[in-house]
Amino acid sequence: MRIGMALNYSGGFKESVEELADYEKAGLDIVFVPEAYSFDAVSQMGYIAAKTGRLEIASGILPIYSRTPALLAMTAAGLDYVSDGRFTLGLGASGPQVIEGFHGVPYTAPLGRTKEIIEICRQVWRRERLQYEGRHYTVPLPPGEGTGLGKPLKIINRPVRSRIPIVVAAIGPKNVELTAELAEGWEPIFYVPEKAAEVWGPSLAAGKSRRDPELGELDVIAQASLAIGDDVAGLLEFGRPIAALYIGGMGARGKNFYNDLARRYGYEREAALIQDLYLQGKKDEAAAQVPAELLEKMSLVGSEGFVRDRVQAMRESGVTTLNVTPFGRTHEDRVRLIEQIKEIAAG
Repeated sequence: MRIGMALNYSGGFKESVEELADYEKAGLDIVFVPEAYSFDAVSQMGYIAAKTGRLEIASGILPIYSRTPALLAMTAAGLDYVSDGRFTLGLGASGPQVIEGFHGVPYTAPLGRTKEIIEICRQVWRRERLQYEGRHYTVPLPPGEGTGLGKPLKIINRPVRSRIPIVVAAIGPKNVELTAELAEGWEPIFYVPEKAAEVWGPSLAAGKSRRDPELGELDVIAQASLAIGDDVAGLLEFGRPIAALYIGGMGARGKNFYNDLARRYGYEREAALIQDLYLQGKKDEAAAQVPAELLEKMSLVGSEGFVRDRVQAMRESGVTTLNVTPFGRTHEDRVRLIEQIKEIAAG
């Protein structure tokens, strides 16, 4: 089981990257770099590649709407080159708030676009002349569109790898099925191992039934907060406002993927109440309604015995990469947590 960590640069990006060397020594396998409506992730990942030697680097995630498919492929190939083959392309649809509200691009057909982007990226990395006719992307532009001067081209540089790993962030049934069929990895949010088979099992099975054996086993990447000790339970409270933001505020009523997930987990009443309160601007009240059971089950926060049990539950549910957020007062405390979870995951 690999150990990953999402880069937290609230205290300063360069400072956080300097600290990655210590996490790398502690056994961290992969770092995920987010991109929402922040600094772009690409420039940051290039900086990380120059500052590390073994650590794998993943976008976590690049939205599929903000770059053309060919640019996504070029970017991944460039990052794989500067990192000597350590890059993973994390993709996701993001949500209407970011895509339409910040990028000004219509949030349409996330499944179809994801599929076509994956196919185009792999064609580029194989250095084939790019000719693709899909429902959402056609390259080159067909006759009658543009100047008519476009012709099939192949990437000038030779990519380090002809197949760069692709991870897709997905929680909806159809998107998870697509991911299990086409991607090297799957990254769900709010992962509860005891509910995974019930909520996602049919989608995973359907996708894997059509999976190319050359892709290997699906890498299942579960996110979890991490704190180990007999007096750390209170740290679960830090997850309340984040969970409330997603379940209550990341989408409109009737179109919120995270609210739907909470309902599928069995928290129908709580999900409805959280959304009602959040959309009324009562964020604190919404956070107070996030079930304590949900916060606990999707975390690695508790005694060492509790964390060992949760890691085992993750493993039995199919998780192969733990993407943790270590809670510690100091950098040294957080490094020690990475050492501990690395040892527990290896056991």
